[in-house]
Amino acid sequence: MFEFHSMFDEVAALLVLACVIGLIGMFLRQPLIVSFLAVGIVAGPDVLGMVQSLDHVELLAEIGIAVLLFLVGLKLDIQLVTSLGAVAVATGVGQVLFTSAFGFALCLMLGLDPVASLYVAVALTFSSTIIVVKLLSDKREIDSLHGRIALGFLIVQDIAVVVAMVALSAVGIGAESGDGSWGVAGVLAGGVVMLAGVGLFIRYVAEPLLRRLARVPELLVTFAIGWAVALAALGDWMGFGKELGGLLAGVSLASSSYREAVASRLTSLRDFLLLFFFIGLGVRLDLEHLGAQVPSAMILSAFVLIGNPLIVLAIMGYMGYRKRTGFLAGLTVAQISEFSLIFIAMGVALGHVGGEAVGLVTLVGMVTITLSTYMIVYSHELYAMVERFLSPFERTNPHREEEAEEGVLGDRYEVVLFGLGRYGREIAKGLLARGVTVLGIDFDPEALRRWKLRGQPGLYGDAGDPDFLAALPLTHASWVVVAIPPAPGVLSNADPRVALVHGLRDAGFRGRIALTCHDARDRKQVLRHGADLALAPFMDAAARAVEMIVDDAGTRDGPREAVARTG
Repeated sequence: MFEFHSMFDEVAALLVLACVIGLIGMFLRQPLIVSFLAVGIVAGPDVLGMVQSLDHVELLAEIGIAVLLFLVGLKLDIQLVTSLGAVAVATGVGQVLFTSAFGFALCLMLGLDPVASLYVAVALTFSSTIIVVKLLSDKREIDSLHGRIALGFLIVQDIAVVVAMVALSAVGIGAESGDGSWGVAGVLAGGVVMLAGVGLFIRYVAEPLLRRLARVPELLVTFAIGWAVALAALGDWMGFGKELGGLLAGVSLASSSYREAVASRLTSLRDFLLLFFFIGLGVRLDLEHLGAQVPSAMILSAFVLIGNPLIVLAIMGYMGYRKRTGFLAGLTVAQISEFSLIFIAMGVALGHVGGEAVGLVTLVGMVTITLSTYMIVYSHELYAMVERFLSPFERTNPHREEEAEEGVLGDRYEVVLFGLGRYGREIAKGLLARGVTVLGIDFDPEALRRWKLRGQPGLYGDAGDPDFLAALPLTHASWVVVAIPPAPGVLSNADPRVALVHGLRDAGFRGRIALTCHDARDRKQVLRHGADLALAPFMDAAARAVEMIVDDAGTRDGPREAVARTG
């Protein structure tokens, strides 16, 4: 047992422990969530007993959950589900229903009581959108057919999370009031009022407000955190929980032009605060009784690792997709998510289930998250091993495959252009005149607004933010052009242009990169540090002007208007 003189010392010790275990997890190639779970167990009372200020830890954990759900709400793109049509809805709903039904029966067979069986079965249906998107992005498969389909039914799962949490909150309020009908009615009324308010905010306030806040990026981040926590608190006050309030805060900003910039800046804060959520879970785990749950956890883990992918594979095969597409998409649901732990923790808070259920779901989470990571990373090799056994899951004529491949090829840009000032706009004008598709990006809200008024696609974002670069649609881009004036000074390792090149390569971009530079010396430095093309606006324009003057020398046909085209 540890003795700390202050809360500061306690948090410092927990962070040091998290760093040590995180480094070990990174060395063992484990996802961050696995390391966080390990931190919670080691810091818990049955191992080191480092947590003495549980109230403070729980406060940080609640803020972390609000931020997490806020970020999920930012990604809750209903248009993606609609664009993918029946496959996303059918696969998502089908997987949730089948997993819940079979999981409930399996839990009853393992000796759990009906209420605990229901909670655990529902928890098994949620897959980690965060982990899946990260792994598919690292493999550059997020824009593939199976990647887009997987993202679609993961969003359907996120909607199922919302429904489950609303239902759970309603039951909890009804139980507390002693009159279930009045409690549920009150929760539903509060939900309708809040949804109406969020709808009005989206329609009239979100875009103009964020455009003003984006002029000061630090203020934009502060607003996002405050908005997430405020709506979480409002949701808790109105009776349907902090979780749904935080998610609605994200949904309210999901249709704005600035959601990617907000999301990329809050990712690290989310990971930091979720550490305390897992520490709180670890404190509640009773390791003395955890060993008895290992057999049940292994059986449920096998069900998630094998059963969930087979359910997706069967549904997609029935709908006319090839077995390869169904298999690769199915592997993305071979784990449970952080929402599973949040959902089961809500059940504990309401007194519906005991700590044993938390321990069981935690064990299943650790096993499935770890193993499914390797299954997704080595998905193609795994498919080659089992391909001959998957024929029953494919129709003789997989008619949907070609239609689906044509339907998910949106958001393809040949050039991604950073900087929509005068120079960038002229470059874009020349490219568009030649039929080249361009995605414009700028850190200036006004420049972005002018660009979009011309009917062109654009994003608000910072070229120096690696998380933002990783979220860009780079798979089909052949060029990234940076038409932003370079910072003064000689290029060095601290130059943001070098960080941009490294960030693009780390994000999996294999196309060519064009950067702006000062002069001839700077041009050599830019090319030496990885750029494929160096653009010097004044030098290039001057050289073109000289060519036009020389070519025009000797003519006496009257004055001509010379325009130096740098695009």
